[in-house]
Amino acid sequence: MAINRYYSRPTMRNFHENIKEFLENKKLIYVDHYTTPVLYQPTQEEFSSLQVVSHVWATGDRYHKLAHRYYNDSKLWWVIAWFNKKPTDSHVKNGDVIQVPFPLENVLTIFRV
Repeated sequence: MAINRYYSRPTMRNFHENIKEFLENKKLIYVDHYTTPVLYQPTQEEFSSLQVVSHVWATGDRYHKLAHRYYNDSKLWWVIAWFNKKPTDSHVKNGDVIQVPFPLENVLTIFRV
Protein backbone atom coordinates (compact mmCIF):
# COMPACT_ATOMS: atom_id res chain seq x y z
CA MET A 1 0.00 0.00 0.00
CA ALA A 2 1.35 3.41 -0.95
CA ILE A 3 1.92 6.21 1.49
CA ASN A 4 -0.38 9.04 0.52
CA ARG A 5 1.27 12.46 0.55
CA TYR A 6 -1.83 13.83 2.31
CA TYR A 7 -1.63 11.29 5.13
CA SER A 8 -2.08 13.06 8.48
CA ARG A 9 -2.04 16.46 6.78
CA PRO A 10 -4.23 18.98 8.60
CA THR A 11 -6.97 20.78 6.72
CA MET A 12 -7.90 24.42 6.87
CA ARG A 13 -11.27 26.09 6.43
CA ASN A 14 -10.98 29.08 4.13
CA PHE A 15 -13.68 31.73 4.02
CA HIS A 16 -11.37 34.70 3.65
CA GLU A 17 -12.62 37.99 2.20
CA ASN A 18 -10.22 37.65 -0.77
CA ILE A 19 -12.15 34.68 -2.14
CA LYS A 20 -15.63 35.93 -1.29
CA GLU A 21 -16.61 36.38 -4.94
CA PHE A 22 -15.33 32.90 -5.81
CA LEU A 23 -17.34 31.38 -2.98
CA GLU A 24 -20.49 33.25 -3.96
CA ASN A 25 -20.15 32.16 -7.60
CA LYS A 26 -19.87 28.53 -6.49
CA LYS A 27 -22.67 28.95 -3.92
CA LEU A 28 -20.30 28.04 -1.11
CA ILE A 29 -19.77 29.44 2.37
CA TYR A 30 -16.21 28.12 2.77
CA VAL A 31 -13.65 25.77 1.22
CA ASP A 32 -11.77 23.08 3.14
CA HIS A 33 -8.27 22.47 1.83
CA TYR A 34 -5.01 20.93 2.93
CA THR A 35 -2.51 23.18 4.63
CA THR A 36 0.84 23.77 2.96
CA PRO A 37 3.29 21.13 4.10
CA VAL A 38 6.69 21.86 5.52
CA LEU A 39 8.90 19.75 3.31
CA TYR A 40 12.01 18.27 4.80
CA GLN A 41 15.07 18.22 2.56
CA PRO A 42 17.49 15.43 3.42
CA THR A 43 21.07 16.20 4.40
CA GLN A 44 23.97 15.34 2.10
CA GLU A 45 24.77 12.38 4.36
CA GLU A 46 21.20 11.08 4.03
CA PHE A 47 21.31 11.57 0.25
CA SER A 48 24.56 9.64 0.01
CA SER A 49 23.02 6.70 1.87
CA LEU A 50 20.59 6.13 -1.01
CA GLN A 51 21.08 4.46 -4.34
CA VAL A 52 19.79 6.28 -7.40
CA VAL A 53 18.90 5.35 -10.93
CA SER A 54 19.43 8.13 -13.47
CA HIS A 55 16.71 8.69 -16.03
CA VAL A 56 17.04 11.10 -18.95
CA TRP A 57 13.71 12.92 -19.35
CA ALA A 58 12.22 12.46 -22.81
CA THR A 59 9.04 13.41 -24.63
CA GLY A 60 6.08 11.65 -23.02
CA ASP A 61 7.74 11.17 -19.66
CA ARG A 62 5.68 11.95 -16.56
CA TYR A 63 6.45 11.50 -12.89
CA HIS A 64 3.58 9.07 -12.43
CA LYS A 65 4.90 6.91 -15.29
CA LEU A 66 8.38 6.83 -13.75
CA ALA A 67 6.91 5.95 -10.34
CA HIS A 68 4.96 3.11 -11.92
CA ARG A 69 8.06 1.84 -13.73
CA TYR A 70 10.47 2.06 -10.79
CA TYR A 71 8.19 1.66 -7.74
CA ASN A 72 5.29 -0.23 -9.30
CA ASP A 73 2.96 2.44 -7.91
CA SER A 74 2.14 5.60 -9.86
CA LYS A 75 0.83 7.29 -6.68
CA LEU A 76 4.44 7.68 -5.53
CA TRP A 77 5.24 10.21 -8.28
CA TRP A 78 5.75 12.86 -5.61
CA VAL A 79 8.78 10.99 -4.20
CA ILE A 80 10.67 11.46 -7.47
CA ALA A 81 9.52 15.07 -7.79
CA TRP A 82 10.50 15.89 -4.21
CA PHE A 83 13.87 14.16 -4.45
CA ASN A 84 14.73 16.14 -7.60
CA LYS A 85 13.35 19.42 -6.21
CA LYS A 86 11.18 19.81 -9.33
CA PRO A 87 7.60 19.78 -8.07
CA THR A 88 5.75 19.19 -11.34
CA ASP A 89 6.35 17.65 -14.74
CA SER A 90 6.45 21.13 -16.26
CA HIS A 91 9.61 21.90 -14.26
CA VAL A 92 11.50 19.19 -16.18
CA LYS A 93 12.77 19.67 -19.74
CA ASN A 94 13.75 17.06 -22.32
CA GLY A 95 17.31 15.98 -21.67
CA ASP A 96 17.22 16.73 -17.91
CA VAL A 97 18.58 13.90 -15.79
CA ILE A 98 16.11 12.79 -13.12
CA GLN A 99 17.33 10.74 -10.17
CA VAL A 100 15.05 7.98 -8.89
CA PRO A 101 16.03 7.07 -5.30
CA PHE A 102 16.12 3.55 -3.84
CA PRO A 103 15.31 1.65 -1.68
CA LEU A 104 11.87 3.17 -1.33
CA GLU A 105 11.54 2.30 2.37
CA ASN A 106 14.70 4.28 3.16
CA VAL A 107 13.57 7.21 1.01
CA LEU A 108 10.27 7.45 2.85
CA THR A 109 12.07 7.24 6.20
CA ILE A 110 14.50 10.01 5.22
CA PHE A 111 11.68 12.22 3.96
CA ARG A 112 9.95 11.59 7.31
CA VAL A 113 6.70 10.54 5.69
